[in-house]
Amino acid sequence: MAHINKVMKSVNSPDGSHCVDIFVRPDGSFGFEEYRRDVEDPGGWFPIGHHATMTFQTEHAARQAAGRRVCWLSSLPDRPTRST
Repeated sequence: MAHINKVMKSVNSPDGSHCVDIFVRPDGSFGFEEYRRDVEDPGGWFPIGHHATMTFQTEHAARQAAGRRVCWLSSLPDRPTRST
């Protein structure tokens, strides 16, 4: 059986071309990844940040790290994110 991460929060960039997912792994650790999509490519979202291997003890710590490493994310006003 595959071990699948569960996305806890997903935040889209203002133009909708990027997103950051905050996820929890089956072992209880947290992480995040940045994705990009091209409107001309129907293939979906592609990971671009190479952050997914970083491990955090809490969702809050993963969100803080994402804010420091993803420049557009840190410029967003403090607003609710979409939960999945």
